[in-house]
Amino acid sequence: MPRPPLPPFTRESAIEKVRLAEDGWNSRDPAKVSLAYTVDTRWRNRAEFLHGRAEAEAFLQRKWAKELDYRLIKELWAFEGARIAVRYAYEYRDDSGHWFRAYGNENWEFDAEGLMHTRHASINEHPISEADRAFLWPLGRRPDDHPGLSAFGF
Repeated sequence: MPRPPLPPFTRESAIEKVRLAEDGWNSRDPAKVSLAYTVDTRWRNRAEFLHGRAEAEAFLQRKWAKELDYRLIKELWAFEGARIAVRYAYEYRDDSGHWFRAYGNENWEFDAEGLMHTRHASINEHPISEADRAFLWPLGRRPDDHPGLSAFGF
């Protein structure tokens, strides 16, 4: 089933695709999020290599079981044809109550139906104090009036 917007991307449709991905990941629903990827999707996430939608879904289940109170902001970096590059930051706490902020870049490639076939992610994170948190909206979708990534200087 098609997943608009479809490639080739315009600036506007690439921004929309990025926001839809952000919204999906902020739902923290692995089954729902995995449907944005092809059945044979290929991922590199840090040093982990995943093949197929089922592995992506299992990865997301593990991720959000450990990364609690997860909030993410993605921003378009570049696009061409069926490819989009994004930068992002997210905050979460572990089960001991320690907070972290992660920064990353992703390269995405989509099939003709708008499903992501390839995802390469590079991520670094560091501990932050709870007082240093910047992503303070209620869990779920980032409100439209909440600042984006560039507003924070990240």
